[in-house]
Amino acid sequence: MRVMVIVKSNPSAEAGATPSERLLAEMGTYNEALVNAGVLLTGEGLHPSSEGVRVSFSGGQARVTNGPFPHPNELIAGFWLWQVDSIDDAIEWIKRMPSADKGAESEIEIRPVFEAEDFGAEFTPELRAQEEGLRARVQGRAAD
Repeated sequence: MRVMVIVKSNPSAEAGATPSERLLAEMGTYNEALVNAGVLLTGEGLHPSSEGVRVSFSGGQARVTNGPFPHPNELIAGFWLWQVDSIDDAIEWIKRMPSADKGAESEIEIRPVFEAEDFGAEFTPELRAQEEGLRARVQGRAAD
C-alpha cells in the first residue's frame, strides 16, 4: 500500500528556521534507509506558509489568499510518499525518524493513498486506461 506521511509544521518552521547540519545528516541517513528498504517513493520539505497561497472556490469563482496562515500545527512542513506493507509498517518506520529536538512536540500524520481498486465500478476501464496513461507519462518525465 502507498501512504502519505505528512510532517506537521510548527512555529519555528513557519518562522523560516532551517534544520541544523546534524539534523540534515540524520535525515539523509534515514532517507537512505527508506530507499534501501524500497519504502521511499518521494518526499519533500516545504517553505513556510508565508511563501504560499490558498485558492478557494465558491459560486464558480476562485479566490486567492496569500500566506502566512494561522495555526502552524495544522499546516504541512513536508511529506513523504511511501510504499509499505501496512499502516503498522509505516508507524514502525516513523518511530525511527530523526527529530530536531527530542523533547519538542511534533506530529506526523499517515494516510493511505487511494488506489484504482478503491473507486469501484465508477472507475470504468476507459478511466482506468486514461489514468494509467497519465502515470506512464509522468514516470517517463521522471526518468529524463
